[in-house]
Amino acid sequence: MMEPTGPIRVASIPAAHPYVQHLAAPDGASVVTRLPDPPPDVPDPLPGQWWPPEMLRPDWVAEHDQEFDLVHLHFGFDAVEPRELHRWLGQLQRSGRPLVFTVHDLVNPHFTDQRQHRAQLDVLIPAAAELITLTPGAAAVINAEWGRTAEVVPHPHMFPLPNLGDPAHDVGETLLIGVHAKSLRANLDPLPVLIALDSAMKDVQRTRVRVDLHPDLLTRTDQPATVLRHWLQGRTDDPRWQVSVHERFTDDQLQDYLAGLDLCVLAYRFGTHSGWLEACVDVGTGVLVPSTGFYAEQHGHPSFPRSATGNIDQSGFTQALRQITKDPRLATPPRPDRLAQRRQIAANHERIYRRALLARQAR
Repeated sequence: MMEPTGPIRVASIPAAHPYVQHLAAPDGASVVTRLPDPPPDVPDPLPGQWWPPEMLRPDWVAEHDQEFDLVHLHFGFDAVEPRELHRWLGQLQRSGRPLVFTVHDLVNPHFTDQRQHRAQLDVLIPAAAELITLTPGAAAVINAEWGRTAEVVPHPHMFPLPNLGDPAHDVGETLLIGVHAKSLRANLDPLPVLIALDSAMKDVQRTRVRVDLHPDLLTRTDQPATVLRHWLQGRTDDPRWQVSVHERFTDDQLQDYLAGLDLCVLAYRFGTHSGWLEACVDVGTGVLVPSTGFYAEQHGHPSFPRSATGNIDQSGFTQALRQITKDPRLATPPRPDRLAQRRQIAANHERIYRRALLARQAR
């Protein structure tokens, strides 16, 4: 039987993702080690590319099962058919390697059609030895939908710990509000948020908005991109509106961008949790979140009413913005002690891993 304090080798899927990297004890005082991501079997992979994950192949498990004690799945299974996940889980069982699954997304933010994601969860959640999620609300859904208990372990910091200075953020006379459209992934629906802001700013003074876009939105011909461009063109002569077009930020650029905002409004139409929100918390920037998903549970940020269809209640939005302009501290709940939190997160994961391994040995 494995020693209670012995080392634990984890095949993390993936290992190189910032979230996963920040599960480790910050001072290295941990017996948990994670296998590096195997190079993906694709032509000319990008530097650091980990998808599609090789570890999700049954033959990879069979060939390497002596190199790890358990698997911890986070991301990367989007394109794997449920029947293939069944085959993969069957090989894990034959190899005697338990699965720990962190349910980051009850709905997949990259797809409007959720049928495959739900089918994948229907395979993974019942089969996992241990489940983790990030908020009590998500854990309640998992219990109600699948009859499983998921341990709630909060999201760690996003930016490196040495980069996290004093989160105090002084707001000037004008509140700078940021809305980032990125490349309009499936759950990003910024136009209703921008329209709500435009209307609210008629009643809420001393506000201005910065809208960020990736360059592909300037040339795309699909309706969401076209309509968004057309609407923003109508704000060209309004000094309260600034549109910034640029490639995806580097990590340092993202930190500077977020730190330069007074308030970030998340434009998600659906979703579950947000690393972007955590990055705002890291730098002390206020956040206004939609009522969808469990964003408000991550730290207690204020929310605006947004329906499952994406519609925004204008009076509720205006009221939320007015309250924040009167007291910006409402949008900046106290930042956790990220160092102490990181240590606790690492300890929680080690405890969950040991529980999964001991349960395997007891069978």
